[in-house]
Amino acid sequence: MKSTDIAMVILIASVSVGVAFAVVSAIPGLKQSDEAVKVKTIDPYSAEINEPDETVFNSNAINPTVDVTIGGTQAGDQ
Repeated sequence: MKSTDIAMVILIASVSVGVAFAVVSAIPGLKQSDEAVKVKTIDPYSAEINEPDETVFNSNAINPTVDVTIGGTQAGDQ
């Protein structure tokens, strides 16, 4: 490439960057605000395991893995 070609590529790239910056700055949603924003963060994870609640997990609780037939007879007993 000739030196004039390299200079033209650099000029076009510079103008393109300037136009892109101006367009992005003109969009209100993309402007950087001057106010600091508080961001909610999570608590750090720990290896501690809490015991399950006894009102939910007890020996009288319903077992969801057991088949339950409501009313009538089962299909196999006909």
